[in-house]
Amino acid sequence: MLMLALRMLRHRIGSAVATLVALTCGVMILMSMGVLVESGMRFTPAPQRYPAADILVADRDMTIEHTEFGQTTTVTVDLPTGGSVPVDLADRIGRLPGVAVAAADRSIQAVVPIQDTAQEAVAHGWSSAALTPYRIVDGNRPDTTDEVAIDTRLATAAGAQLRPGDQIPVRAAGSERQYRVSGIVDRTATGDTPAAIFFTDDHAAALSGSPDRAGLIGIVLAQGADSAAVTSEVGRLAAESGATVHTGDDRGKLEQSEALAAATMLIQLGAVFGGYVAGLVMFVVAGTIGLAVRHRRRDLALLRAVAATPGQVRLMIVAEVAQLSIVSAVLGVPAGLWVTDWVHGQLMTRGFIPDGFPIAGGVLSAVAVSAATVLVAVTAGLIAARRTVKIRPTEALGEVAVEPARSSRVRLVAGLIALGGGVTLTMFGTALRGEAALGAALGMLFVFVLAAALLAPWINRYAAQVLGPVLRAVWGDSGYLAAANLRANARGMATVLTALVLSVGFGGSIWFLQDNLERESIAQTRDGMLAQHALVSAVGLPATAVADARQVPGVVAATGIRRTSVIVPVMGGVEPVAAQVIDPDGADRALDLSVTEGSLADLRGDAVAMSTLQASTQGADLGDQVEFWLGDGTPVSLRLVAVYERGLAFGDVTLHRETGDGHTPTNLDDQVLISTVPGDAEAVAGLAGLVERYPGSGLIDTGVIGAQLATDLALSAWLNKLLIGVMVGYAALAAANTMIMAALARGRELALLRLVGVTTRQVKRMVHAEQAGLLGTSLLIGGVIAAVTLVSVVRTMTGQLIPYVPPLGWISIIGGTALLALVTTVAPISVLLRTPPVHSIGVKE
Repeated sequence: MLMLALRMLRHRIGSAVATLVALTCGVMILMSMGVLVESGMRFTPAPQRYPAADILVADRDMTIEHTEFGQTTTVTVDLPTGGSVPVDLADRIGRLPGVAVAAADRSIQAVVPIQDTAQEAVAHGWSSAALTPYRIVDGNRPDTTDEVAIDTRLATAAGAQLRPGDQIPVRAAGSERQYRVSGIVDRTATGDTPAAIFFTDDHAAALSGSPDRAGLIGIVLAQGADSAAVTSEVGRLAAESGATVHTGDDRGKLEQSEALAAATMLIQLGAVFGGYVAGLVMFVVAGTIGLAVRHRRRDLALLRAVAATPGQVRLMIVAEVAQLSIVSAVLGVPAGLWVTDWVHGQLMTRGFIPDGFPIAGGVLSAVAVSAATVLVAVTAGLIAARRTVKIRPTEALGEVAVEPARSSRVRLVAGLIALGGGVTLTMFGTALRGEAALGAALGMLFVFVLAAALLAPWINRYAAQVLGPVLRAVWGDSGYLAAANLRANARGMATVLTALVLSVGFGGSIWFLQDNLERESIAQTRDGMLAQHALVSAVGLPATAVADARQVPGVVAATGIRRTSVIVPVMGGVEPVAAQVIDPDGADRALDLSVTEGSLADLRGDAVAMSTLQASTQGADLGDQVEFWLGDGTPVSLRLVAVYERGLAFGDVTLHRETGDGHTPTNLDDQVLISTVPGDAEAVAGLAGLVERYPGSGLIDTGVIGAQLATDLALSAWLNKLLIGVMVGYAALAAANTMIMAALARGRELALLRLVGVTTRQVKRMVHAEQAGLLGTSLLIGGVIAAVTLVSVVRTMTGQLIPYVPPLGWISIIGGTALLALVTTVAPISVLLRTPPVHSIGVKE
């Protein structure tokens, strides 16, 4: 049977190539996703910033327990602000036997202007230098608040040759000061870390805004100390403060936050998207192999008629698809590695992952993907041939002579269940709000497409009956033949219908969803920004900047904005959401959040404002106490005083400055929004003076903020659209593959029509009429699925009842699908019609 399987493949080159293409492309996509996941899981950051520390103590995540239906689950989430530990913990740890150094480290963002260039750096207190690879190479440590030790990279930046005793400006904590260079430090080890500067410990504490808190505590053990015993004692003290201990390679996880975030992103990206693609690939491969086996029913029936056992037929099918699967793995795995290399470069270029982030592994992914592909292909082949294998040999040829009158009842029941599930999700998406509605809406697409695939034979049969009069009216006798063919071959064309519905459904919903979110975010920013000017600074702005701005003649209102995140409960778990900390005085004249309930004027004390989406997610009404966690893990219970609509642009949670102070990395504002009297030149001149008062700041038009947002959204949308494009492209490939196979299998049928007097022109018109009927049905069903999904998700996320579709959007979807259907059907049929009918009537199907 193995040799027979190989011969069958050679004589069925069309279906073999189609199956191979579907398998190879699937392997390529899954291989790329697998390598991304494997790279993220294998990534182990080495300690670079604190290599001298034997133990690090930090509080970087939060764990909560949730009980539902009697089941208790534990959820851990990273703290958006990085977390902090009490400074006095370092003093207690330092008194433990075996501890040589216990230093609290603060990392403060700073900018050093050198010869008209702004050099970014991270400032620390001097005591933490013992944890780092930095050592004094010239001069001394800083001893007073007006001294600083600087990195050699800063000392030689932009051609400068700074020496101890020179003066240098440093911008940090919202202000700029002149410091005397007390010393030059250099790294004793290589590493990709930002330039460093060191203040005295007291001055670093003052600049941090939270003198009693630090980012982490590093411990250096004394020579000969019992590492395990000291680690145990440190862990005990750390647990009392809610912190955790990190040793060995685990220390690197506290340092390379960007790289770790990139690793997590790759794992989530590969796993989530890979899961969707895996389902899509299984769907497509099963349909392609099923159609290929279906077109060979005569061959299989003949084998059964000449006494081939069911086991021998199964073995032949398994051998055929296994050979194709192996070849697809040989071709698809290297192609997947090449695609991964390209994606890796694009992710680094566009800033999704840091430069130099390693892509590792591939062997495990190759084995897993290859094994899964073979399993899916073999299973699909056996399922497709099960009917021919099960019937008696003497009935085999008669069974395949005509289309079976009935389709599987199991398939019908499964299709109706899937359809009911889609309708239920639609009802949930309409009745629910927030994240629950979003999850229900996104599930609609996949459930409805599955229902369409299962019910495709009945859909084709009913559509042929309904469209029969239309086809006859437009195409005459050819239309009559087309309707008859659609009815008779309802099961055979089920795979074609499914592939077309898949293409239209994916292309018309997920792709446009991204456009709607981008458009709504930009519109909310534009409409909600009442201020004409914004004072911005790379190192933050103190509260005095707001007060000074309000004193400028012609300024109507000024309010400080600080971007942060909070952690909210969502459907039994927790997740971070975007938030803003504001000074509510005059905020209504600088921002229009489109408040629907309550007022921002009530944002005082223990109060909070939330977007409509977030409030509905938490089931909160105006006046309710809302419980969540601030970015550093501090639990709060705040009264909901306002609900607003523009959460996409301004964050889902708005806090008062007093609530946010002490719970963000700094107590500084990212920007100060300033409203002035329109056309007041004196106000603009006064604001220019405000810029001089805060060196390093800049005054920009708020229109620039919207333009920058559009650029940032387009950058972030690139990855989403790339992934969506892959899915839509693979669905379109499946549709093309399926239609070409279906067209090329019609040689005998078309030859018979021509021999009984049907002209070539009439045959072509019949094919055109069939495609019109099938295409119209596919566009209608796929369009309805896309519309229901898109409307539900857009309404949930933006509140808009009618989603935005680009002017050429539906034209592209409809035109592209129509062109795909016509090209992949008309071209193969034209090839068949060039062969004399007497030559085609005797060939295999």
